[in-house]
Amino acid sequence: MYSQEIRVRVLDLHFVDGLSVRAIAGMENMPVRATIDAWVHADPRYRPPVPGGYGASYTLETRLEAARALLRGGDARTVAAAVGCTPSSVYAWARRYREEGGAGMVTGRESDVASDVPPAEGAAVEALRRQVETLRLENAVMRETIRVLKADDPRLDPSMLTNGERARVVDAIRGEFGLKASLDAVGVRCSTYYYERGVIAAGDRYAVLRARVTDLFEAGGRVWGYRRIHRMLRMDGADPLVVSEKVMRRIMREENLRPVYLKRPKRWSSYAGEVSEAPANLVDRDFHADAPNRLWVTDVTQFTMDGYKCWLSPVVDCFDGMVVSWTLSRSPNADMANRMLLDAVATLKDGDRPVIHSDRGVHYRWPEWIAICDEHGLARSMSAKGCSPDNAAAEGFFGKLKNEFYHGRVWTDVGYDEFHRRLSAYLTHYNETRIKQSLGWMSPVQYRKYLGLAA
Repeated sequence: MYSQEIRVRVLDLHFVDGLSVRAIAGMENMPVRATIDAWVHADPRYRPPVPGGYGASYTLETRLEAARALLRGGDARTVAAAVGCTPSSVYAWARRYREEGGAGMVTGRESDVASDVPPAEGAAVEALRRQVETLRLENAVMRETIRVLKADDPRLDPSMLTNGERARVVDAIRGEFGLKASLDAVGVRCSTYYYERGVIAAGDRYAVLRARVTDLFEAGGRVWGYRRIHRMLRMDGADPLVVSEKVMRRIMREENLRPVYLKRPKRWSSYAGEVSEAPANLVDRDFHADAPNRLWVTDVTQFTMDGYKCWLSPVVDCFDGMVVSWTLSRSPNADMANRMLLDAVATLKDGDRPVIHSDRGVHYRWPEWIAICDEHGLARSMSAKGCSPDNAAAEGFFGKLKNEFYHGRVWTDVGYDEFHRRLSAYLTHYNETRIKQSLGWMSPVQYRKYLGLAA
């Protein structure tokens, strides 16, 4: 009467998806319950219950084992196949175990044993009482674990706790179940428990450090990493603090002090085709300079603001990363780049003839730019077409600038003049007070003074 396809579908709904015979029979175009029941009983996957009624084949230990396996991250179908039940039963046991603990897994049949057994079987009754008490203890441990972690994780397990957190769980339940039973249930040694209690009583040994690290992180605009803050603590003239970098990483991780670094959006490009012959790449990705004003790099970057855009054009000295000059403009035109270059060459001393390296942007191909370079003896150098690594020093500067100054900030209602003022303040800080590991934890200005290159 029914095709083999329908029969296979019915049996899969029952044994794989865990639907009951009644639920399947209630579906559209399905056989009646008697037919489905006969198919189920004839299937090799069917496990008949033992005498005693529905569900009696699954002992308390079996149900507990299945619930724990699922809560530890097991697959419901795999657990059900191992036990010999349906996945829906495993889900139901796990839900009851999570909500009520082990004591909630005791069925009415099992809880009635104590009142039905004759006095001669008192030992069995006592064993059952001990089992229920163990389940109550397990339930208390789970309840306190949730309270300590302040989480509602369906896979919550006491093994997730640290020793300090386990000590807090023991403190909460030892009055009801005794110290030894509580320690065994949580899985912590007596000596460890008393050690952790002493640690808790002594308080946080890093409380002062946490406060200072947080203050420095906020003062730096939430962009400084652990190395910079670690060095600034050591360099504090009023109250230097020496700790290991490992402790610093731990403190910043626990306090969730993560620098605000955002993925860079698609870059604006100043490339406008080969408008003139490009000079050779004299740098060849070697951005090292032995002295100031030997190698300069430049590029243009765009800022998208509240209702307008603006462009920054800087000259950066590869000797120490100092920003030699910069211009900000509402339009990425030739005047922006030319003014920047004129400001930069005004800082040169007699005999200084730096190489000025750029990408192939149109700003650096126009006659005015070329004339300024020729007049002051600057050697022009250009990257390959569309090859940003060839100008990595300028790209790296823009990355630091955007991460520390621009990304993650609110620029609503910030006009062009105000943005110019804030950018000027940051670039002054970049040159004068922003310390760099590559300069021995000094700023570019401090480094030049240290070498006797600046007054």
